Amino acid sequence: MMSKKKGPSFAMPTRAASLDEWVAGAPAALVPPAPPAMPEAAAEPPAKPARLTIDLPVNLHRQFKVAAARNGVGMVDVVREAIEAWVQKHS
Repeated sequence: MMSKKKGPSFAMPTRAASLDEWVAGAPAALVPPAPPAMPEAAAEPPAKPARLTIDLPVNLHRQFKVAAARNGVGMVDVVREAIEAWVQKHS
C-alpha cells in the first residue's frame, strides 16, 4: 500500500473576533487589496493587426535579413517604418 506524502501545512489567517469588529474596520492585514485600476485606454482591447505577405527574391530576402541583424533591428520593424514613411509622404 502506498503512503500519502504530506504536503506543506498552511495556516489560515485569523479573523476579527466578531462580525461587528469586521464591519467597524478590519485590521489592514485582513483586508484584501483592491484590484489595480485599469486605465481607460486599456479597457478596450487593442485592434488585431492586419497581416501583409510579400514575395521577395531569395537573394534580396537574405541581404535584408543580414542587414537587419547587423543593425540590431527586426525585419518587421524596418518594413513598418518604411511603410509609415511612404504613407506620410504620399498622403
